[in-house]
Amino acid sequence: MAHDHDQPARDLALELVRATEVAALASGRWMGRNEKESGDGAAVDAMRQALHDVTMDGVVVIGEGEKDEAPMLFNGEHVGTGEQPEVDIAVDPVEGTRLLAEGRQGATSLIAAAPRGTMFDPGPMVYMMKYVVSGEAGDVVDVDAPIKENLQRIAKALGKGVNDVSVIMLDRPRHHEMMAEVREVGARLRLITDGDSPAGLLAAMPEYPYDVVLGIGGTPEGVATACAVRALRGNIVGRLWARDDEERAKARELGYDLDEVLTMDRLVSSENTFYSITGIITGDLVQGVAYGPQGATTESIVMRGRSGTVRWIRTRHRPEKLARYHADAQR
Repeated sequence: MAHDHDQPARDLALELVRATEVAALASGRWMGRNEKESGDGAAVDAMRQALHDVTMDGVVVIGEGEKDEAPMLFNGEHVGTGEQPEVDIAVDPVEGTRLLAEGRQGATSLIAAAPRGTMFDPGPMVYMMKYVVSGEAGDVVDVDAPIKENLQRIAKALGKGVNDVSVIMLDRPRHHEMMAEVREVGARLRLITDGDSPAGLLAAMPEYPYDVVLGIGGTPEGVATACAVRALRGNIVGRLWARDDEERAKARELGYDLDEVLTMDRLVSSENTFYSITGIITGDLVQGVAYGPQGATTESIVMRGRSGTVRWIRTRHRPEKLARYHADAQR
């Protein structure tokens, strides 16, 4: 595990939350309008603007695209004022672009941060097999073991029967065999269409009735989730998953070990992590943006890994602030 840097000493998440809030405010206007790019673009523009006001020297390690695909927050982009502390940034201005476009529950905006050089770079590996669990079950998961065995271990660690264990999994064809294994052991299964990063928080937080997220989801989302799970004293473990032989060959050419078990320490090697998530459309985790004549309200959760602090922040935003992020949505 890498040595923690002295900086940042302050709770950076309390400043990053402004960026997730404005991204939610800007993109929330696009709810259900079936325009994924417009909603995402509004969030990106607002988030970038807010991030440049944060006192930090941030580099986007996990973004949405390369530089020639603007307006995405691209990998390698510098954000912040350029002053200390030096941090890696993972952004997802709209986690669940399809949810937002189709007006479905659970779209969020999120940012994670950690000291420079401590975040895992997924490179070409878009997907990873992953388990996310709460602290009580943090040490019992073996990514090489059958799902049935892991769920039995999780149940024992949580002090309940396997029939009472609640599993969250993305509803994807690649998961059909895994779904069958979960059902065979008798655990409860909640299928979601998108958003396995917020789902990881549901599994790791005692406030919500879920115990484990498992399945093949995004590697970038896994890194961001690891920053939150540190604060929650939970665990995430996984392994890179190649979609085809071409991706497998490219990963090996770049030096990625596809057999390596990716522990939480590997995904983010510092305990000094920061995480902010704001609801765009109401879901299990947070309330969505509510617009009204007096402005709008947002709900966010912010976390700091080192202290384990978790805060729920409900914010009222004045109409004049909303106006800054509303022009692009008026057509």
